[in-house]
Amino acid sequence: MSETSAEDRIWTVPNLLSFLRLLGVPVFLWLVLGPRADGWAIGVLAVAGFTDWLDGKIARAFNQTSKLGRIIDPAADKLYVFATILALLVRDVIPWWLVALILARELFVAGFFPVLRRHGYRALQVHFLGKAAMFNLMYAFPLLFLASHTGWYAEMARVTGWAFAVWGTGLYWWAGVLYAVQVRRLITATTKE
Repeated sequence: MSETSAEDRIWTVPNLLSFLRLLGVPVFLWLVLGPRADGWAIGVLAVAGFTDWLDGKIARAFNQTSKLGRIIDPAADKLYVFATILALLVRDVIPWWLVALILARELFVAGFFPVLRRHGYRALQVHFLGKAAMFNLMYAFPLLFLASHTGWYAEMARVTGWAFAVWGTGLYWWAGVLYAVQVRRLITATTKE
């Protein structure tokens, strides 16, 4: 099998896991906003977080990386973050300013894509800091969700959840700034040629 055809694969285990994660987004929203089945909703988030880790491990270990995987894996992560912040905002678990900070960062980075395309680039290389930010945010929101309850775990979940949320949001913005630097370098290199 050639390198090109391997990259064009659709039916791989990592892609299947990412598709399943995508299918979990509307289920999560329904659980949180419909019957308010919070335990099940947190379970969906936990499974999504585990499969996010697992699909990357499998893709690297068994050489199952693909173009589609590089699109749907981060798309699933972002959809979970957006679905979670929307649900938690509607349920008054997180404040509007946290949602605004996260969405503002997305708009900031989205502004780079027309510039990149004009110079012949398709996307930016994902770096470790962006993955670390997403990791923090994906752990922050279920913890903040748990903190909105009255069980013995609520206070510990609140402190830990806000720590992840603050670090995650800070890293998310820092990664956005690094993307801006990356875009500037790419554009500068292109204009010099």
